[in-house]
Amino acid sequence: MHDEKRSVSSLQNLRQKLKTYAPMSLKGWLVYLLAMLIASLVCIMLQQVSTSDVHVPIIFVLVVLVVSLLTEGYFYGILAALTSVIAVNYAFTAPYMQIDFTPYGYPLTFMTMLAVGVVISTLMTRVQQQEKLRLENEREKLRANLLRGMSHDLRTPLTGISGSISAVLDNEAYLSREQQRELLEGAKEDADWLCRMVENLLSVTRITDGAVGALHTQEEALEEVIGAAVLSFRKRHPDVAVEVSVPDSVLMVPIDPVLIQQVMQNLLDNAVFHGKTTTGIRVRAYTENGKAVVSVEDNGVGIDRSRLNHLFDGALPFSGLQQNADHTRSLGIGLSACRTIIQAHGGTIQAHNLPEGGACFSFTLPLGGSSVENS
Repeated sequence: MHDEKRSVSSLQNLRQKLKTYAPMSLKGWLVYLLAMLIASLVCIMLQQVSTSDVHVPIIFVLVVLVVSLLTEGYFYGILAALTSVIAVNYAFTAPYMQIDFTPYGYPLTFMTMLAVGVVISTLMTRVQQQEKLRLENEREKLRANLLRGMSHDLRTPLTGISGSISAVLDNEAYLSREQQRELLEGAKEDADWLCRMVENLLSVTRITDGAVGALHTQEEALEEVIGAAVLSFRKRHPDVAVEVSVPDSVLMVPIDPVLIQQVMQNLLDNAVFHGKTTTGIRVRAYTENGKAVVSVEDNGVGIDRSRLNHLFDGALPFSGLQQNADHTRSLGIGLSACRTIIQAHGGTIQAHNLPEGGACFSFTLPLGGSSVENS
């Protein structure tokens, strides 16, 4: 029984190593075959215009580099190196259409070419593995920050909801309708905020886990997405003035409109919750360096300078904007979700204080292929 378990374990370890170092995939075979075909056709065409075959080994070494770069594991790169040596000797080196390593200097040339191919394949595979490890470490760090933030951010509103409802149920006879309504409105406000937090968490989880369909991108008019977010914000905060500035031409951007609207709502809500004294917000959309830029500026208390470089980390110690800020609603998860969503779209997000006071959050998005003039 123990021998059978060891055999099964050894077989599983072998399979795991094969998957790591020699993963089989349709993409890998297509890249390998296409690269070899293109290199062969290029060498055949060059034979028609040149009597020298010096260029042939260089072209096939390039094939090994390309195959190693575009595939995973060692298998396809080393296979490309082996077949390149055989192809060069058989089809593109005299005597043609036969394998012959006897001419002077050929064995050393071909062995060097094979060694170079194997080294390139090995190096590229290690680079890919290190990059995967780095990305996985970043994902784990993000998950840890989110969990750390959740323990703080979700506990307080849940306690508030429970307390408000309990107060109404336990003291219904002693509370006026206005007092009951005030408690229930507070509970609803906390519940709405929790819903937005859950949406943030689900979005971050889908994107960082690489879920299929995490992004549903399509070309959208950026001003329409901004307008929908501002309209929703005005319903929640009718006392805060919002000014929207957009260019004359409609900015078409390839985005997931639901997620970008979520980013806008997060930034607008943060301007109120953490700006403390915010009475007005300005939203601008414009183009800069070939990208669409959206900025959300407020006239609140601004951002503590010591926290500027950590606002988007999702870490609890950097959740608030000011030392004396209200910590019942942390912006850590919201801004971490914003960064994840924007980066998934190929953009960047940043924040800074305005000279006249208040904070400015801005993010970039890639422009689409068309724009329409506003009438």
